[in-house]
Amino acid sequence: MPAFALNHMTVAAMGFQPMLDLAQRLGCVGVECRNDLDSDLFDGLSPQSAGEMLRDVGLRLLSLAEIKRFDRLTVDELPAAVELMDAAAEAGAEAVSLIPSNDGEPFDEAAMVVALELLMPHLQQRQLTGLIEPLGFETCGLRFKRLAVDLLESRGWTDQFKIIHDTFHHHVAGETEQFPSNTGLVHLSGVTDCQLALSQMRDPHRVLVGEDDRLGNVTQITELLNSGCSAPLSFEAFAPEIHGATNIEERLQRSMNHIDNLLSLEAA
Repeated sequence: MPAFALNHMTVAAMGFQPMLDLAQRLGCVGVECRNDLDSDLFDGLSPQSAGEMLRDVGLRLLSLAEIKRFDRLTVDELPAAVELMDAAAEAGAEAVSLIPSNDGEPFDEAAMVVALELLMPHLQQRQLTGLIEPLGFETCGLRFKRLAVDLLESRGWTDQFKIIHDTFHHHVAGETEQFPSNTGLVHLSGVTDCQLALSQMRDPHRVLVGEDDRLGNVTQITELLNSGCSAPLSFEAFAPEIHGATNIEERLQRSMNHIDNLLSLEAA
């Protein structure tokens, strides 16, 4: 079975410890924790205590999310980003997630270079990777993974920064190119509403991956795996129906089995 993981957003109403227990029961390799849920980060536990709880159940903290609008980060905004990086390091996280602006402004390469130069020494000091997640929406300047990869490769920053391949954003952007060697994490979600046009797809439509998936998740995953990508596959569903599901463990297991079965057929 692939290396599955669980983003806390998928079970946003669940506390930190129950989320860890669920991930362990599902056989996940790790979890992603977030600072944008209704509850406090780690349910108010210290990062050190949270890290101990993760290690006690054999889970990796793949990433701590998120530094918002990272592509326009300024010196004045850096302290808040450093605070998140401190928490990530103290909890034993492997990375922090970097989310770009999504306000209709065009891509500003110069501003992003400045932002990454501000972040880099703090990431290096804490032995963290910066995971850049291009958003596929037309309103996002950093819509395409190619923009991020080209910048990182031109600056020689591909060790310090990786990208997140989000199957939803990849599809919404219409991006066909994949970057397996630059990919540090894969986000999985599906869209099943057949009435939605591509331009109408938004986060609340993102459910678990199943038979009616419109995003081509299994095709995307197959191409990544066949190209040598070993990044964990992390479920990140935003739909309220998933957050409120009383049978979420069963549904996640069903989605994992569905993906695994189709991958096995692809490999046969």
